[in-house]
Amino acid sequence: QVQLVESGGGLVQAGGSLRLSCEASGRNFGYSGMGWFRQAPGKEREFVAAIGWNGGRTDYADSVRGRFTISRDNAKNTVFLVYLQMNSLKPEDTAVYYCAAANEGHATRADRYFFWGQGTQVTVSS
Repeated sequence: QVQLVESGGGLVQAGGSLRLSCEASGRNFGYSGMGWFRQAPGKEREFVAAIGWNGGRTDYADSVRGRFTISRDNAKNTVFLVYLQMNSLKPEDTAVYYCAAANEGHATRADRYFFWGQGTQVTVSS
């Protein structure tokens, strides 16, 4: 059974940091692009960051570039880990953050992702 489980969300003051983690299991995600998306109340889900299957390529939304860093760890081969280090957080970063896995080596569009986690809430207070 494929599972993507996010953790690490919470409440933080503006300017603070959080590190989100995603554990993906149930299939071999070693060749899958992985990404983070977010959805704020009343808004559509939006792309945040993506990383290629071997970690060699990363992409970021303009709104988070320079503040967020995506990384991955394929070492275990049964549980695939993806991280999102978020620094200099702003109130506008408040959203539910979702981890997702693509059926291709790298993707930034949500419609290229076929497996999604349940999300973790990030709230940034001003």
